[in-house]
Amino acid sequence: MAKLITNLKRYRIQANLSQDELARLVGVRRETIVRLEARRYNPSLKLAYDIARIFNASIEEIFTFTDNW
Repeated sequence: MAKLITNLKRYRIQANLSQDELARLVGVRRETIVRLEARRYNPSLKLAYDIARIFNASIEEIFTFTDNW
């Protein structure tokens, strides 16, 4: 099963954005951002892309998946 590794919280804090502000920018609820930061939700490709664009970063800089085989 793949495990999500995320740097989202670090990027969000460096950009001085609240979870609510980031959620509004990418068109999701704040709870989605909370779950992403807690590694309890895997983003869709579109959401990962939208978040990466906000921070002018690549998807891989913010989200990484590892396989636990």
